[in-house]
Amino acid sequence: RILFLQYLLWSCFCFTPGYGGDWIDPDTPEENRKTITYVEALDGAEFELVMSDEFNVPGRTFKDGEDPKWTALHKNDYTNAALQFYDSDYLYTDDEGNLVVETAAKDTEIIGFDDVNREYTHITKHFKSGMLQSWNKFCFTGGIIETEVLMPGKWNVGGLWPAFWLLGNLGRHTYVGSTDGVWPWSLTECNENYELAQLFSGCNNATHFGFKPGVGRGSPEVDIFEVQPGPIKADTGPFKYTWIGEPFLSASYQIAPGKSWNRPGPGFWPGPGQWYPDIKQGWNTSINIGYYGNWNFVEGEKGASKRDYWSDAVSWNHQLQATHFETFHKYRLEWGLPSGKPRNNTMDGYDSGFLNWYVDDKLILSMKGESFHNVTGGTTPTEPMYVLINTALSRNWGFPIPCPDGCDCMKFNCNSRRQDDLCGFPTGFCEMMLNENPKYKMNYVRVYQNKNDEHHKVGCSIPERPTRKYIEGHPDLYKTEDDEKPLKDIQKGGGACDADANATFVDAKTCGGLTRGTCSTDKKKKASCTCDSEWTGPNCLAKEGSDPYDWDPPETIGDVGYYGPLRTSPFYLILISAITFTIVAVYWNQGNVK
Repeated sequence: RILFLQYLLWSCFCFTPGYGGDWIDPDTPEENRKTITYVEALDGAEFELVMSDEFNVPGRTFKDGEDPKWTALHKNDYTNAALQFYDSDYLYTDDEGNLVVETAAKDTEIIGFDDVNREYTHITKHFKSGMLQSWNKFCFTGGIIETEVLMPGKWNVGGLWPAFWLLGNLGRHTYVGSTDGVWPWSLTECNENYELAQLFSGCNNATHFGFKPGVGRGSPEVDIFEVQPGPIKADTGPFKYTWIGEPFLSASYQIAPGKSWNRPGPGFWPGPGQWYPDIKQGWNTSINIGYYGNWNFVEGEKGASKRDYWSDAVSWNHQLQATHFETFHKYRLEWGLPSGKPRNNTMDGYDSGFLNWYVDDKLILSMKGESFHNVTGGTTPTEPMYVLINTALSRNWGFPIPCPDGCDCMKFNCNSRRQDDLCGFPTGFCEMMLNENPKYKMNYVRVYQNKNDEHHKVGCSIPERPTRKYIEGHPDLYKTEDDEKPLKDIQKGGGACDADANATFVDAKTCGGLTRGTCSTDKKKKASCTCDSEWTGPNCLAKEGSDPYDWDPPETIGDVGYYGPLRTSPFYLILISAITFTIVAVYWNQGNVK
């Protein structure tokens, strides 16, 4: 009986998934640790904070191995006709409590493998910028994500492409091998028409890498915003047939499979039955008629046509103003998963999942899962999604359309004196770039979930949608040839510091100040940081982070049937020991009385 009670105690305290604060920034104000959903059908349900980053500690950097939550890419981007090289030095936190993504007109010589054209190349990129990812570190499934942002550059000068978005963990953006046949699939059911196009088809009953038989997998994309600045007004030029002009925000759900027939053409409004029904647009918002998606095809391989497919960009544009580039504004996404239960009429279709976008707490766009399922069989995202923050540049985004007369629009170099290198830029772009590096500033990122919703989970590999074994089994898809592995281990301490610096200041020189780390000098008089238990990174500027519940731990003796107690806090260990001791004492006394 004593052993049974002890086992019961362990079960209660150690086996129940918890909604803890392992990813929560201690700088998050108490009043911001809960939020109420804006979705009327959820009747004001309360959501609790599960991840936050306030970016209040100045001098943070995010190079691979420096931060438990984020990784700043340091590699070329071969996607979307990108003009920039992602440089990890162009992401940092400033003295005002912001994450900064900086963009500069500076050259990078690149000798490496082109993932798109599958060949080694020697090219020069004439711009540097930053991309921050939480890939395979922090992911979440369902909930609310919110941020406050100051857009980069000038509202009326085109050329920059700031974005804040989510992607399924099976695909790592810019690592093209990881996204082939994976992006942006949301089809979970078997559809034999797409069995070869979707790498992880629902028609496959194999259970490799922990995948569930008969469940299709992929890496869908949710764009919380992609912003296009510029001077072109609605009802003119490329926006002739829409009432939204530049600058605008695109809110999009990118999914596959897309509609394979009776599609609207770019630049034209959809006709009856040509697009997804029952999508609700909010204030100052209109369907994005300029882009409906891609035809993804494979060339030069036997049977390639069976691997070709449409991916759709279900996208709406929201009008922005100069103020969005001059002051901070709030952007929010609410994401609900399909319930898997019979439709509840009181939910008005929300049981099929939903995506709702808000700007400054006002609804701009609402989609329900049944809109996709009834057309292509797709769903709202069911994959664990990671967060991406970046500024890109591309001749396909905000650059002159059509190309100016006498210009081939193939070379783009603001530091050149050759007209061929300058003629394809938007008006005023190079002047802006050469005057001052534009800065995309983010005040915070916060993620909330409903602890009463069984579908809401934190983790990049969850029971319903595991990813760990596949990623570990295919590391080359998620790294460059120069990387030893996709992500480096996080360095805890060891960064250079100043032993004479005022420790009351929180910065890299002081190892985070009094409460985060100390600067020590060794026998060779070399000063380096030693981090306290809850802080990490070379200079102790980042809070330790981990999932509150390990859904998919590495292989252990548990795989052969033994399940020991999971990780728990010292408080609970002491409490369990005390209760066990009390029970034993009671039984011992009863035995002596008899």
